[in-house]
Amino acid sequence: MSVITNINKLDLKGSYTYADYLTWNFKERLELFRGKIFKMSPAPNRNHQTISARIHLIFANAFKKNACNVYYAPFDVRLVKTKTKDEKVITVVQPDLCIICDENKLDDRGCNGAPDLVVEILSPGNTQKEMGIKFDLYEENEVKEYWLVDPSEKTVLIYTLQNKKYVGIKPFIINDVLKSPLFSSLKFKVKDIFSSK
Repeated sequence: MSVITNINKLDLKGSYTYADYLTWNFKERLELFRGKIFKMSPAPNRNHQTISARIHLIFANAFKKNACNVYYAPFDVRLVKTKTKDEKVITVVQPDLCIICDENKLDDRGCNGAPDLVVEILSPGNTQKEMGIKFDLYEENEVKEYWLVDPSEKTVLIYTLQNKKYVGIKPFIINDVLKSPLFSSLKFKVKDIFSSK
């Protein structure tokens, strides 16, 4: 396959696979949801990046003596139930942060399978995608824990997989101590990720 260097050469209503995705070399960032192209928002704003960095630091400290791996965007996650050839993979996402405990899912190109925990930080323009399409994709592919971080409301919503369906727990607000239902080592003050310092 030849390399595509201009997004305008793609049929944005067409269907694509991860094999196609690997031939794209342009500045726009894209994700594939069930074979369909979704443009990612422009580079996240400073607040989004600050929150992401703070969560990454918390995760890195919580998992430094653990077999789990912590990754942040851009990092390709191919959502498949079993290892699949590139030509058959139709969903590739780039979560803001994720934790992967099964090293067999990792390769040089990212993750081939569902992470254990995924964090998406909401920003203007992506709320519908994160709370709708990605929610369904993560649930369908059995991501065990899904966090939605809302900088404008200073809240964290956590959904855990129970009987293959997400169940939400009470939202964590600014003065709460967040405790991950999946990882006992992951506990911190919500204000630590939102403080303006």
